[in-house]
Amino acid sequence: MTIKDLQQALAEFAAERDWQQFHTPKNLAMALAGEGGELLEIFQWLTPEQSATVMDDPDRAVQVREEMADVFAYLLRMADVLNLDLEQALLEKIETNRRRYPAHLARGRADKYTHLGGQAS
Repeated sequence: MTIKDLQQALAEFAAERDWQQFHTPKNLAMALAGEGGELLEIFQWLTPEQSATVMDDPDRAVQVREEMADVFAYLLRMADVLNLDLEQALLEKIETNRRRYPAHLARGRADKYTHLGGQAS
């Protein structure tokens, strides 16, 4: 399935339930933030080592999978409602970050681009 196919499936799901009326950009942004919070909650008290192996625990793996699917669904639905080409937006953002974080300056560093010593764009 493509992103467009997934968006169509979500739009049909919403239409079958007459939920389009609730799928305003504001409501979808809030739902996306809420689902992101639910995903974050799974990791909240884990050590970095525990978080790296979270999928080894079958119960937690189900939770992570479901919350990530919810985040993805709301993101796709919001992009569809806003008529935003998410694939193109991501490609453009990757290019922006490529300029902001040149590999020779950013390799192995978690600094924001404004602290890398290169030119910000």
